[in-house]
Amino acid sequence: MNAKATLFRSLHHGPKILVLPNAWDAASARIFEVAGFPAIATTSAGVANALGYADGQSITRDEMLRQVAVVARSVNVPVTADVESGYDDPALTARLLWQIGVVGLNLEDQVGGALLPVDEAAARVTAVREAAPEIVINARTDVYLFSVGPEETRFERTVERMVAYGAAGADCIFVPGVTGEQLISGLVRTAGRPINILAVKDAPPVQRLQELGVARVSTGSGPMRATMRTVQKIAAELRDQGTYSTFTDDTMSYQDANRLFLKE
Repeated sequence: MNAKATLFRSLHHGPKILVLPNAWDAASARIFEVAGFPAIATTSAGVANALGYADGQSITRDEMLRQVAVVARSVNVPVTADVESGYDDPALTARLLWQIGVVGLNLEDQVGGALLPVDEAAARVTAVREAAPEIVINARTDVYLFSVGPEETRFERTVERMVAYGAAGADCIFVPGVTGEQLISGLVRTAGRPINILAVKDAPPVQRLQELGVARVSTGSGPMRATMRTVQKIAAELRDQGTYSTFTDDTMSYQDANRLFLKE
């Protein structure tokens, strides 16, 4: 058995909610690790943007996996990867992730913004499970994120998908786009698997999510986009004022930055 996979799976069933920050490069991954998080995820949007692509499988699988490998070899904690819809062959993607030391993955049930039929999406989860038996599968459904169908049908459609993906071998179900406490509580009660919620502006705080029974909360591309906004402010200050305070008043020292990567 793979010790990191076993540990990562167990973190979905502990007494405390798994707070999972999403990194996009070695520096962000090390910062999260040093802060004490027990595992780290990657963000598909963050990685894609950092490498010059829009999100949504615009990046190639090879380029995505090269960056994920950088994250995985930069930290000692378990790493799980957001690999979008699996890049045309989710089973192969899972095998390649396992080979580079990644012990989990997110798998979306949409391609190009269109939901796959539930049976097809479930079959992709099964294929990943067969290809990488120990990998921790976080099966994502985008019914709420993309506002698919009439609002009154979304809960039932989401539950159908959660149950199907769990039966197909998913360890956890990711339902981005939900923030209401009553809705989250209902999903937790009916999922049959640990639930992952996305940390967004209107989402309940971590402690409240734990009280609602949520097993995992992830940050998605939020930290990367916040970093991009900071760089945008730096650019504007340099251009308009010719001053430097945005990146000199509150910054990590050169020594501390290097210390993240010094071998002990």
